[in-house]
Amino acid sequence: MLRYALVSIVVTAVVLTGVGIGFVLGQQRYVSGIVWPEPPVVTPGENGGPPSDAIVLFDGKNFDAWENGDRLKVDDDGAFTVRGWMRTKQAFGDCQLHLEFASPAQVRGSGQGRGNNGVGFMDARYEVQILDSYENKTYFEGMCASIYNQRPPMVNASRKPGQWQTYDIVFTAPRFDESGKLLKPAYFTVFHNGVLVHNHVEVQGNTFYERKPAYTKHPEKLPLALMYHGDPVRFRNIWIREIKELEPKQGGSPSGSNSQ
Repeated sequence: MLRYALVSIVVTAVVLTGVGIGFVLGQQRYVSGIVWPEPPVVTPGENGGPPSDAIVLFDGKNFDAWENGDRLKVDDDGAFTVRGWMRTKQAFGDCQLHLEFASPAQVRGSGQGRGNNGVGFMDARYEVQILDSYENKTYFEGMCASIYNQRPPMVNASRKPGQWQTYDIVFTAPRFDESGKLLKPAYFTVFHNGVLVHNHVEVQGNTFYERKPAYTKHPEKLPLALMYHGDPVRFRNIWIREIKELEPKQGGSPSGSNSQ
């Protein structure tokens, strides 16, 4: 009984403290030989706000991050209404994007003619659709949160017209060799109003309307675009993070270690 009681105490301690059971029993941790740099500290934002390493594209104050920003106007509530095509001054590649949007509260039109806009990555080559898809039928590859004309979202998480909605998008840019051959396709992971609608989905190429998707070589970084399609869609709280993977170094042969 004493032996079982001691085992029970050890297991409980492991669960409560999070210490690896191998360490408790005197075993060695496998060490791969790969040396990782220390991850940088990032302070998370509050209530959907930008984390400390984000690039703020719009926070209700100005349009300094956008081309021809002097022609744009902030609405009284700190948001803005799109009246034309918009592009960022800065170019981006792999990134995490957060934005909030609202289709017009007064419903007009139907299908693609209702709250239509788009978030265009790589200078609008790869589009995540914005549309009023609340009780509004259209082709599935063109509804809100679709990878336009390629893949519908897993679910329709749209809110009612006029209500604020969120996109949180992780984009991996495609890679090409010097000759223009595709080495690695683009990928999207998309959360619409906090709901996962695309999980590391491969992009088939440019999100064309009138022809088959295809890749053509382009720079590793290009501007982000908001794609105006004639509807007064509103936006607020737009920020972006450039994704920079940790780069490990080979530190020697794999071995065991007691370090935790």
